[in-house]
Amino acid sequence: MALILYYHPLASFCWKVLVALHENATPFEGRIVDLSVPESRAELDRIWTVGKFPVLRDTATGAAVPESSIIIEYLDRHFPGGVRLVPNDAELAREARLWDRFFDQYVHQPMQKIVTDKLRPEGSHDPFGVEEARKTIRTAYGMIEERIGERGWFVGDALSIVECAAAPSLYYANRVEPLGGAYPRVSAYLERLMSRPSMKRVMEEAGPYFVNFPG
Repeated sequence: MALILYYHPLASFCWKVLVALHENATPFEGRIVDLSVPESRAELDRIWTVGKFPVLRDTATGAAVPESSIIIEYLDRHFPGGVRLVPNDAELAREARLWDRFFDQYVHQPMQKIVTDKLRPEGSHDPFGVEEARKTIRTAYGMIEERIGERGWFVGDALSIVECAAAPSLYYANRVEPLGGAYPRVSAYLERLMSRPSMKRVMEEAGPYFVNFPG
């Protein structure tokens, strides 16, 4: 197997890469990383010293590719499929990269701040930081609501790297900062993303691990 993905089925940034892989039916071997198991952590550390997943290893070239956006770009260049994840058009590609970063920085990361705060020991919570994270997510919801309009996709007329980022970030954000009825277009967009076979497969594989999601 040329591609090995080091990941965890519950990790949102791993979902981003899994969606990309499944959309193009790209063959790969998945290796689940359990950071509580020293041998599993050590294997990841040998490949990417930072010790964070996802990391993609291309056994044919020996390349180790970390970071979800970089992995998707690598797949798009070296293992292209029917779905072009980064548009060929330079302006659309710039736009796609912008909104990919938007979802990572203004939905994904503040969502993780809220989740990790739930895991902190009693007396070490950060209510101010959590509220700031919630404000960031609500601001992002408003911007997405305005942007998406009646569009089927965020950039151009097809699924792209943006949807790979949007699906997991919005799914988890909605669990910690519910959309409610305030953002109907965002809710409809999330529903469309969740109906994709790629996302259904990710959810199915994550199912046994959801018991570990805080709250």
